[in-house]
Amino acid sequence: MAETAVSYLIDKLIPLLTEEVNLLRGVHGEVLEIKRELVFIRAFLKDADQKAEVEGDNGDGLKAWVEELREVAFKIEDVIDVYIYHMTINRPDPHGVIAFLHKIGRFVTKLKLQRHIATQIQKINRTVRGIKKRSTSYGFDSLQQTPMSDAPQQWNDPRRAAYFLREAEVVGIESPRNKLIEILKTHSPERIVISIVGLGGSGKTTLAKQVYNYVKRDFDCHAWIAVSEPYSAKELLRNLIRKVYAATEVSAPVTIDTMDEQSLTEQLINYLQNKKYFIVFDDVWNKEFWGDVNFAFPENGGRIVITARKNEVASFCKRSVSSVHVHLMEPLPPDNAMELFCKRAFLSEPGRCCPANLEYWSRKIVASCQGLPLAIVAIAGLLSTKSKVPFEWQKFYATLSSELVNHSDLKSTTRILSLSYYDLPYYLKCCILYFGIFPKGYSVRRGRLIRQWIAEGFVKPQKNKTLEVVAKEYLSELIDKGLVENEEGKAKRCRVHDLLHVVISQKMEESRFCQVLSDESPTFEGVARRLSIICSSDNILQTTEISRVRCLFMFNGDKEMLNSTVNALATSVKLLKVLDFEDTPCLDHLPEDIGDLFHLRYLSVRRTKVKLLPNSIGKLVNLETLDLSQSLFYGIPASINRLSKLRHLFGWRYGNNTELFSFDRVRGIKIQRIECFKHLQK
Repeated sequence: MAETAVSYLIDKLIPLLTEEVNLLRGVHGEVLEIKRELVFIRAFLKDADQKAEVEGDNGDGLKAWVEELREVAFKIEDVIDVYIYHMTINRPDPHGVIAFLHKIGRFVTKLKLQRHIATQIQKINRTVRGIKKRSTSYGFDSLQQTPMSDAPQQWNDPRRAAYFLREAEVVGIESPRNKLIEILKTHSPERIVISIVGLGGSGKTTLAKQVYNYVKRDFDCHAWIAVSEPYSAKELLRNLIRKVYAATEVSAPVTIDTMDEQSLTEQLINYLQNKKYFIVFDDVWNKEFWGDVNFAFPENGGRIVITARKNEVASFCKRSVSSVHVHLMEPLPPDNAMELFCKRAFLSEPGRCCPANLEYWSRKIVASCQGLPLAIVAIAGLLSTKSKVPFEWQKFYATLSSELVNHSDLKSTTRILSLSYYDLPYYLKCCILYFGIFPKGYSVRRGRLIRQWIAEGFVKPQKNKTLEVVAKEYLSELIDKGLVENEEGKAKRCRVHDLLHVVISQKMEESRFCQVLSDESPTFEGVARRLSIICSSDNILQTTEISRVRCLFMFNGDKEMLNSTVNALATSVKLLKVLDFEDTPCLDHLPEDIGDLFHLRYLSVRRTKVKLLPNSIGKLVNLETLDLSQSLFYGIPASINRLSKLRHLFGWRYGNNTELFSFDRVRGIKIQRIECFKHLQK
């Protein structure tokens, strides 16, 4: 996945080459040349990433090319960040003879640094040109063309089974099916559109097919159209014409093969003018789809059902249709999920009932699917071939995440979930990957996510909008696409489905986006840009080279490990942008030299036992978010007034004693002056 790394780097280089040109003095030309080469390469990176994914182990040369490009993007970012750091700290003092001598010394230092960095960048430039030259051998398509890798691939899509399910095999859809049938049978002369929206594998196609089978005979003509992505509007209309004609046992005109889009639309609307029609469009991805078919359907009581992963498809329909109903797919309730599992896992058992000795592990496995029908069916199908002994099922449950990624019978399930990821623009791919940093099932505060996305540089500035507003729109878009869900009963928190978390974790690891250190995987490989530590193993900062890490997240951890880790921060990871210690109550201090983290933009010690900020905090001139909430702070050093870029400052806590999280009353923290914070947001 090189697209996100390269696009992110280009976005970073643009302001450096324009607004902050002085920071690149001496190497501006070389950096500009790299940026131009990367812009050219980016045009076909989405296709390259998808081809590498599809070819898998058979595309080693292509995968190596993608990985090399990603590594070069990382190296460019490292070199430029180090250069900017040294150029900034070597700025001269304003007055005096000593300042003049310092100025001379700094000039010599800068000159040596510029020559050294220029040499490094020239080497990188030659590497980039070589990568660009080799790209021609892979036959990539640019983004302006139809991506070759979007063509239908030969793989086992388990969703096709939904077309052939008997009613007795379907579980848990009786209520929504009957509700939709009632809407479709409403005696109304206007067009009615129903949009069935949900995550991949949530049962949209199954529900639509059951509804279709129930009501199609009540209409003069009907058609089921699989849309998917990409599609041709003309081929879609031709296919639709053939099917509605066939439904009335009439042959479609042979001339449709040579008709243009307008003629096809006219042909269809004329044929449907005096007929009751019922059309299902399955698996719609593009919100513009409705614009391609809208004018083909007359206002004579027609009924249309659309299945989609994105709510925006239904929103687009509402622009031209007065009666649009949206049905959001819900997870199967536990009892229905278990029933579906048993029907597929215990084919040879009497009544397809779960044996008593497998009841416990069966329910644990079903619960891990969180009501997602596709996952339940796929896992049950695999288990139907395994020995019906508790040890085997316990072992499967313990390795379920890796089974979903690696087992040939389950890969199709994770691939279906991956389709939504590949459909995202690169900046939203970065945002959705961020959920993999947090443990599975973790509910993340919206504000925390938004401010971290901004600190990372994922949020692209838009005219007349704050970065916070744009970031909220990003999150809303991910929710609208069904990838992120609001935490039930917690309006300010959100999460991703556990099985989607498995997919995200896989993509995150492949793209070197982040590595998660846990008890199961405690060794850092030294290549990821972000590090998430959710175990209490030895101090990773003292035992491993992690200088390239940009973001560090700590979850829990014992006191000894936490405190030894923070003491090594400034010397081990000088290029950190995000440092998040939220919810690590054993942490009781920050290092005195934390001010040396020049690039740091986000610092959180929320819900820790930290009491004091070091005076060096004033050196964090790029800091945008400082979160001290629910910690033990009462005051902040005066040096904080130098944080001119600060956008968010949180400092409230509960209680008036030293006991963490005492709920006596809400207190704030003391700040000497606040007028210097010109960028603070509400």
